[in-house]
Amino acid sequence: VQLQASGGGLVQAGGSLRLSCVASGRRPFITYAMSWFRQAPGKEREFVAAISRSGGTTYYADSVKGRFAISRDNVKTTVYLQMTNVKPEDTAVYYCAASDRDAASLQGMGVMARYAYWGQGTLVTVSS
Repeated sequence: VQLQASGGGLVQAGGSLRLSCVASGRRPFITYAMSWFRQAPGKEREFVAAISRSGGTTYYADSVKGRFAISRDNVKTTVYLQMTNVKPEDTAVYYCAASDRDAASLQGMGVMARYAYWGQGTLVTVSS
């Protein structure tokens, strides 16, 4: 599967932004669990949110819980990350990723090795 992320940009603290990641390929989109990760300058890539194949189960990092929402449209083969009440510490390159294994636990979905497919990243900059 190929993943194309978009929607990043400059936003003020307290504002909102929605990221999108469109998947393309031969396998049905519904066969992948999807996640968002982010990497801030000088830091390691970290897990943000995950969603199961059906969309019925979601997981979030504590740092974004209650502010971000992950969703997917299996007809449009797109996964979204709705970001609200953003903070300067949310500044990072955001990556979408696809896993062949369905989402089963927060701990499991946070492991980068679980994901065989990655998008190119989209930069989000939050100004204070």
